[in-house]
Amino acid sequence: MLMFDPLILARFQFAFVVSFHIIFPAFTIGLASYLAVLEGLWLWKKDDRYLKLFNYWLKIFAIAFGMGVVSGIVMSYQFGTNWSVFADKTGPILGPLMGYEVLSAFFLEAGFLGIMLFGMNKVGKRLHFTATLLVAFGTFFSAFWILSVNSWMHTPAGYSINDVGQFIPENWFEIIFNPSFPYRLVHMLMAAYLTTAFVVGSVGAYHLLKQNSNICARTMLSMAMWMAAIVAPLQLIAGDMHGLNTLEHQPAKIAAMEGHYETKKGAPLILFGFPNDEKMEVNNAIEIPKLGSIILKHDANAEIKGLKDFPEGETPPAEIIFWSFRIMVGIGMAMIALGLWSFYLRLRNQFYKNTFFQKIVVLMGPAGFVAVIAGWITTEVGRQPFTVYGILKTMDSASPIDAPAITASLLVFIVTYFLVFGAGTYYIFKQFAINPDTDKTHPVKIGSLGVSLKIFNKS
Repeated sequence: MLMFDPLILARFQFAFVVSFHIIFPAFTIGLASYLAVLEGLWLWKKDDRYLKLFNYWLKIFAIAFGMGVVSGIVMSYQFGTNWSVFADKTGPILGPLMGYEVLSAFFLEAGFLGIMLFGMNKVGKRLHFTATLLVAFGTFFSAFWILSVNSWMHTPAGYSINDVGQFIPENWFEIIFNPSFPYRLVHMLMAAYLTTAFVVGSVGAYHLLKQNSNICARTMLSMAMWMAAIVAPLQLIAGDMHGLNTLEHQPAKIAAMEGHYETKKGAPLILFGFPNDEKMEVNNAIEIPKLGSIILKHDANAEIKGLKDFPEGETPPAEIIFWSFRIMVGIGMAMIALGLWSFYLRLRNQFYKNTFFQKIVVLMGPAGFVAVIAGWITTEVGRQPFTVYGILKTMDSASPIDAPAITASLLVFIVTYFLVFGAGTYYIFKQFAINPDTDKTHPVKIGSLGVSLKIFNKS
C-alpha cells in the first residue's frame, strides 16, 4: 500500500519535523530584531515602557529559541537515517555550508544569548545592547546559511559531479549565492518579520481590549501595525520577483502553482478551482483572462508553458501546491489590507478606539505561521520529484530502510513533539496573558538552584 511505502513515510516524517521546526526560527528571527529595537529605544528615549516590553518578550524569545534549537537538531539527524544517499551525494557541498552555519551563526547566538538573558545588571547597558544586537545578527546569519543550502537544492550552481555521483564544489561563491538565493533570503526574512509583527500586534490588541489605557499594549499594537503597513506591501513585490526567478529556473513549479496544464498564449490567472493531476485539468475554474501572462511575463500575450509539455514523471503535484500557494498569497493580501486599514485609522484618530479592528488583529496573530508553512509546502513540494532540482530525484536519495522502522520513529516523533512542544507553546500563551504594563516585570535572574528565567513575579 502507498501509505506504507518507505519513501512516502520518510518524506512525511521530514515534513512533519520541518513543519514544527520552521515556525520557531520564523518567530525568533523577527523577535530578536524586535528586542534589539526595544532596547535601543529604551537607551535612546529613557522611556521605561520599552524596558518593560523588552523584559516581557525576552522570556518568550528564550523559550521559542530553545524549542527551535531542539527541533532543528532532530531534523538534521534524519539526513543520516532516512536520507543517507542524499547526504552522501550532496555532503561535499551541503556539509560545509551547514557547518558554517553552526560555527558562525549558531555560536554567535549561543555565545551572547547568556549575556542577553542574564546580563542586564551585570555587564552594563552598552555591552548588553551589543549582545542583543549580536544575537539578532546571529539569527539573520543563521537564516543566511540555511537558505543558501536550501536554495542550492533548487538552483544548483558552482559544482561538478565525480565518478561516484557526488556533487563536488568548484566555485563556492556561485554555490552560496546561487541564482534563487537572494530572492529566497529577502522573502523569508520579510516573512519572519511579519510573523513576529502579527504575534506582537495580536498580544497588544488582546490587552488593549481588556484595558484601553494600557500604554505597553498600545505601543506593541502601534509598532506591529507600522511593520504590517510598510513591510507587507514590500513582501508582495519581493514575492513577485521571487516568482519570476522561479519561472526562469523551475517553470514546472510555476505551472503547478498556477494550475496551468495546457501551454497557452495569454494564459489566464486561475483564482480558484480544483486541479486534477490524473486528468491534467482544473475543474470549476474561476479565472481572469490573460492576467496570468501579465503577472508572470508582463505581457498579455506571452506564452506560459503547461504541465503537459514537461517530461512525464518530472512535474510536481499541482493538487497540493495550487492550494498552498493560494493560502500563502491570501494571508499576505489580508496582512496588506490590515496594514492599510491601520494607517487609515491612524489618520482618523481611531487607531486605539476601534475595537472591531483590534479583534481582527487578535485573530490574525497566527496568520504568519500559517503563511510560512504554506509557503514552505509550495516551495518544497514544488521541487518534486527532485531533491536537487533536475539532477537528483527523491526516490534516489532515500536510505535503504524498511517501512516499520520509519513508522516507529515517526510515531515517537509525533507523540514527543505534541507533548514537548505543546507544553512549550502552552507556556508561551500563559506569558501572553500576563499584562505587559506592570511593575511586576524585571530582568532575567539566575536562580539559586540553577539557571531559571524569572522575568515575571506572579502574585
